[in-house]
Amino acid sequence: MSAVATLPVNPTLAQRLAGLEQGQRLRLAIGIVLFVAIGIVGLVMGRQAEWRVLYSNLADKDGGAVVAQLSTLNVPYKHSEGGGAILVPADRVHDVRLKLAALGLPKGSVNGFEMMESNRFGMTQFQERLTFQRGLEGELTRSIQALSSVQNARVHLALPNQNGFFREQQKPSASVLLSLHPGRNLDRAQLAGIVHLVASSVPEMSPTAVSVLDDSGKLLSTPSDGSGGVLGVDAEQLKYVRQVEQQYSQRILDILEPIVGRANVKAQVTAELDFSQTESTTESHKPNQTADSSAIRSQQLVESTNAAGNTPPSGVPGATTNQPPGAAAAPINGAAQTLAAGAAGGQGALAGGGKRESIINYEVDKTIRVVKGASGLVKRINAAVVVNNNVTTNDKGKVVSTPLTDAQIEKMTALVRETVGFNKDRGDSVNLLNAAFVDEKVAVLDVPFYRQPEVVDLARSFAWPLGTLAFGALVLMGVIRPAIKAMGTAPVAGGVVGSDMQMNQLDAMESDMPERPQLTGPGTANDAAQVSAGEKQLEDARQLTRDNPAAVANIIKAWMNGEAPA
Repeated sequence: MSAVATLPVNPTLAQRLAGLEQGQRLRLAIGIVLFVAIGIVGLVMGRQAEWRVLYSNLADKDGGAVVAQLSTLNVPYKHSEGGGAILVPADRVHDVRLKLAALGLPKGSVNGFEMMESNRFGMTQFQERLTFQRGLEGELTRSIQALSSVQNARVHLALPNQNGFFREQQKPSASVLLSLHPGRNLDRAQLAGIVHLVASSVPEMSPTAVSVLDDSGKLLSTPSDGSGGVLGVDAEQLKYVRQVEQQYSQRILDILEPIVGRANVKAQVTAELDFSQTESTTESHKPNQTADSSAIRSQQLVESTNAAGNTPPSGVPGATTNQPPGAAAAPINGAAQTLAAGAAGGQGALAGGGKRESIINYEVDKTIRVVKGASGLVKRINAAVVVNNNVTTNDKGKVVSTPLTDAQIEKMTALVRETVGFNKDRGDSVNLLNAAFVDEKVAVLDVPFYRQPEVVDLARSFAWPLGTLAFGALVLMGVIRPAIKAMGTAPVAGGVVGSDMQMNQLDAMESDMPERPQLTGPGTANDAAQVSAGEKQLEDARQLTRDNPAAVANIIKAWMNGEAPA
């Protein structure tokens, strides 16, 4: 048998594309474009930089300066929703902050005493005073904004002009407006610190002249009239009452929980306190009974004497007085003459013309006693305690609740009385009740696996790449692959000529097979030759089918239609 050596016909890509229908070619083009676009988008999104906040809550002036400087530094940036923050790539946040800080950005919307450095020539005294006031307000605002709970603050100072009349001078005052961070609040100590910070920064300003408000318009500081109000002295008193009640309640829990269990006792204490302040003054005087117990406060002694020759004239004016003295009398009559002369010269004179006066002032005993009553004394205590039943487990594993005995209740009541300092005369009361607690079963919400927060976050992080990959695979398998498969089975241009050529080759192969007469004999060699020739033809046909399946399909199609090959 002789075989015809023929080369298989392999159509090119252009011939296969030409063999496709117009709709198939359009679908193939669209699929290739979509697949390339998906690849590009996935590559861009995978290499996209992560954005971080550079600055937030900037003023418009500072924000414009920062954006202009970022453009100069060739740093990409974008704004968050609402323009409240400026975002830059995460790997350049710290570098950009340091560079902007070296340039003095952001300057901040609050200006302090640096405003005094820009004073121009020819400023009036009013302008200088106004600039100083604005600088002081800015410095106070910066100090208040340094607090962790304060988001923003504004300070207004009222500094009146001082004149030369001291009685007519007005005291300065201040108002502070605070905006706190969400979920933050200021306690009394922090408010007092803000008030004293402002009052201490302005000369002659009293802490009562400082008003602190929040962004909702609520007054946080104590009113200047001293009324207190809700946040004044009454608030401190209520806070102290709550502290006392909590301390008593905690004492009861600490003494009973080791006996009945941690969650088997509840206690509530109501304390009535006396915040009234009393002051009494007592003044007592003691008499000076003896000379030893008396005290001399002051003593004055006046004593005067006159000599005989210096005795002033006395008697009745007239001739009798001008007469010379008579003869000396006997000594026995001297006393009478002296007495007579004294009576004639004036009453109250001492013998020899002397005078003596003594004045003594004694100190009077006086005792002043001031007693001031303490504030916050406990007037009455009422304690209510509830104890759960004794819960045990029997032999069968069943939970059994057993009420407490009267002896146990009495012992616990005595413990509570000793704990709170029970005083019957004061009117205190302690009530201990034994009851079964209701066991509330907390319904545990079984969250599905796909709704758990960590799973949701993980799915969101992988949603874009997985979605891109799935969409690309869908385009590849649903559009491109069928088009490529159709290219393999579509007839190429000039398909009739190719089919005729293959049919001629088959006819030539059939015609080349010589008709050999059947030889007689054992038949083994002839049969082997016939089998090998048949297998050779079958192998050739299989090879032709593998090399050019389109031509073989056309031949079979012609045979099935009953058409003879040309």
